[in-house]
Amino acid sequence: MRISVKNFWRLFVIGWLFLIGFGLTFTQVSAEKINNNIAVFAALDKVSARISHLEVPLNTTVEFGALLITPRACHTRPPTETPHTTAFVEVQEVQLNQAKAPLFMGWMFAESPGIHGVEHPVFDVWLTSCKTL
Repeated sequence: MRISVKNFWRLFVIGWLFLIGFGLTFTQVSAEKINNNIAVFAALDKVSARISHLEVPLNTTVEFGALLITPRACHTRPPTETPHTTAFVEVQEVQLNQAKAPLFMGWMFAESPGIHGVEHPVFDVWLTSCKTL
């Protein structure tokens, strides 16, 4: 099978465009994450329909109703980048016999509160932002 010079250059250009596009797909420019020492949550009490604003220092536990909320890490991006706020959070429920049952342990994303928030029959908690003292 013989390829003409015209077809050779077409294939050559298409191949290079493919490689460049493939390389750009996997080359991701990511900004440095900013470590913050305070996680900011919104918490909903479904009985009273009251939303509370909670500012919790890292590795400190705050009580909201029957929930114990402990943020372990809270990261943001620089203001010049697309917003991306994440926090690693542990949430426990204090039961009637005073035992603490783990309810949630994982990453919360402020941009997607419906995906990784805590949904409890009486209380909801979701990350809204992080900040530094």
